[in-house]
Amino acid sequence: MYIRKSERKAIYRALFESGVLVAFGNHHPKRMHCELKSIRNLHVIKTMESLVSRHLVVKQFSWNWYYWRLTNDGIIYLRNYLHIPDQLVPSTLIARSRAVPNVASCPPTNRGFPDPRDASDRGIYRRLEPRQGYNKRDNAGPGTNEMVFRGGFERGRRNEEH
Repeated sequence: MYIRKSERKAIYRALFESGVLVAFGNHHPKRMHCELKSIRNLHVIKTMESLVSRHLVVKQFSWNWYYWRLTNDGIIYLRNYLHIPDQLVPSTLIARSRAVPNVASCPPTNRGFPDPRDASDRGIYRRLEPRQGYNKRDNAGPGTNEMVFRGGFERGRRNEEH
């Protein structure tokens, strides 16, 4: 299939920038790609198939969507093809620090209910020191009540005496 060099370069550039590429599994020739608006979806699929056959990307197909992930060899190939410097890497390889929200600083979103972070009502359940005369090992094991059989029905039998 003939694909213009400008379209192929745009596909390669989008793949290198993000490190991944997604396309809908429809091979209709007039359908446009969801991210690359000026390029047909069929051209993206066929271009990526050629990269898959050369082991430069890894393909995953799920629920009528194609997912392609760039390999290390693919990064080297696209750097040489697009003349990209070695300092630039795909965004999937960039480690970003994630901010962990502080629970104590979050505003309450309880909509009229008591604040769940209020520990005054939990003091009964969360004791720092054990009660006087309480031993945890005393409660271990089965209870003191004896087991009592209260009767029952066997499967398939009625409550009749034989």
